[in-house]
Amino acid sequence: NAVQHTACNGSNGLGLYSRPFIESFEETPMLVAVLTYMGYGILTIFGYLRDFLRDWKIERCHVAREREEQRDFVPLYQDFENFYTRNLYMRIRDSWNRPICSVPGAKVDLVERVSPDYNWTFDYTGKVVEGVINMGSYNYLGFAENTGYCADASAEVTMKYGVGVASTRQEMGNLDRHEEMEELVAKFLGVESAMAFGMGFATNSMNIPALTGKGCLILSDELNHASLVLGARLSGSTIRVFKHNNMQSLEKMLRDAIVHGQPRTHRPWKKILILVEGIYSMEGSIVRLPEVIALKKRYRAYLYLDEAHSIGALGPGGRGVVDYFGLDPRDVDVMMGTFTKSFGAAGGYIGGRKELLEYLRSHSHSAVYAASMSPPVVEQIIASMKCIMGEDGTTLGRDRVQQLAENTLYFRRRLTEMGFIIYGNNDSPVVPMMLYMPAKIGAFGREMLKRNIGVVVVGFPATPIIESRARFCISAAHTKDMLDTVTIPPCLAQNGCLFHIKDIKSVHLWSTIDVPQP
Repeated sequence: NAVQHTACNGSNGLGLYSRPFIESFEETPMLVAVLTYMGYGILTIFGYLRDFLRDWKIERCHVAREREEQRDFVPLYQDFENFYTRNLYMRIRDSWNRPICSVPGAKVDLVERVSPDYNWTFDYTGKVVEGVINMGSYNYLGFAENTGYCADASAEVTMKYGVGVASTRQEMGNLDRHEEMEELVAKFLGVESAMAFGMGFATNSMNIPALTGKGCLILSDELNHASLVLGARLSGSTIRVFKHNNMQSLEKMLRDAIVHGQPRTHRPWKKILILVEGIYSMEGSIVRLPEVIALKKRYRAYLYLDEAHSIGALGPGGRGVVDYFGLDPRDVDVMMGTFTKSFGAAGGYIGGRKELLEYLRSHSHSAVYAASMSPPVVEQIIASMKCIMGEDGTTLGRDRVQQLAENTLYFRRRLTEMGFIIYGNNDSPVVPMMLYMPAKIGAFGREMLKRNIGVVVVGFPATPIIESRARFCISAAHTKDMLDTVTIPPCLAQNGCLFHIKDIKSVHLWSTIDVPQP
């Protein structure tokens, strides 16, 4: 059965929401779960059989492993840990790392490749698959383009400043464009100050250790991104994980932390930091930010909000999840986001109070030791952000934000009408569609590519073992015809159809699809 969480004025949101908040997460049907476990079981059995054949030199092994003369050394490769890679991942490896040779816009061109040895290696044919509908890139507002206002501005700056800076911000790498960008980011977010970093992942992993340490407590959502998890671990703080978007679980941990304090000594925690994301990239869910802020204020904790996927993609002004809920940015202590998605650039930012940013400028490893951002990348950020804010003198940015919202609702509605099980919030441009069984992961990606549709498929260990999925990322650059092409495949009217929809609750993939045998 579908499990829907709804919060609005007067309901379990305690009047914190000004609009309905609806998210759907359908439980895995029992039959599908059993068949999925059986599929992994069969793959595992055959994997052990193949390993046995490899040990006896009957089958060739392509995986890096220890030489015979090094058997008594400290092992460099954990053989059993590579079991999944050797025997499961390799069967569907062709679904990932596909090289593209064009701008990652609404459509992309792929370099055609074939594998002579069942995905262990790939050979390029020299041909290009043109016009593949791109449903995988995080190009939410369509700014990943090589023509137009942003591209022209970046090209002009490249001619003036070059591509590299060859220094850190604290030495000879602080350009006037960096200063302008950070002032613009602060204005866009509605905060006192902001600073930028050359890598989005490092924005989390290198700054969280500067904010917390020993004697501090981090409360992290169970589905937080790996960069948040790594940053929390590097900080040396105590980490406790609460259930995804579950405010009862978060409040219980906050209450226990206040009452019991630190283990053994029971001293009060130096800091309590709550880590959440705006949009969760594998679930398509939106953080229950009004409730998180209410709890943070009640228990005097700090809030770290990662808006990597929500900045630019949510809210009437494209200012992220804070704008989406109509909240005050000052209620979020640390506002983090990336420029890699909605802005079509690279890097990340942190915004907040001026005192916080001055502290990070001198204590963050990512700020002190990392090279400065490339000038054309900085200009791409400035140009796209001005476009979203309307400072370029046009309504292009606002129109793209509106178009993304319309495309998201349309695409989600079409998938629901077709009977697919999809996860997440109705307004989230990240749309996970459940596949469940391991055989479907590779088959779905291959069959969609045959129809000139590029998708991202995800399986264990990136997701729970029985919740493999395809993840669609909607863009403002997608036209209605493109979305119709994706949601109305021509095979529905032909024999050998990719999908057989039995009822509104489940979608079954025909087992007759060609799958390369390893």
